[in-house]
Amino acid sequence: MTKRHPTTWILVCDGARGRIFTHESGTPGLSVVTRAGNAEAHRRTRELGSDRPGRTHESARTGLRHAMEPQVDWHRFEKARFAQEMAAVLDRAALDGAMDRLVLVAPPQVLGDLRQALGAHGKGKRAGEINKDLTNLEVAELTTQLDEWISR
Repeated sequence: MTKRHPTTWILVCDGARGRIFTHESGTPGLSVVTRAGNAEAHRRTRELGSDRPGRTHESARTGLRHAMEPQVDWHRFEKARFAQEMAAVLDRAALDGAMDRLVLVAPPQVLGDLRQALGAHGKGKRAGEINKDLTNLEVAELTTQLDEWISR
């Protein structure tokens, strides 16, 4: 019977695009599992909302009207939704036993969204977090940046 090497999944994302890599202990480098993107998260908030903000009359004086602030930051909403989608993929993989450890790499706000969205299975596999945006790095550069987690 051959001994199975521990497998680490590494999510590198920024709220608009993400890549999931796998690394099997005892082997060099990273393998790409999947790539995902959310084109909506790149658009401006004003392009994502349904229309211009409503207007209201000032209560103290007559004749003055002001624009009301939108209740939702649609840009932020899309990034949080993307983090939830990525967390669902990771949870499913953890439930299926595809990974032994999970490392999250994302900017602070997205990292918080991922923490909140991860289910019990994903949280149970989480081995570490890196609070950086590394989405623009090529795989070779990423391997160097993640060497601490790959060499474990």
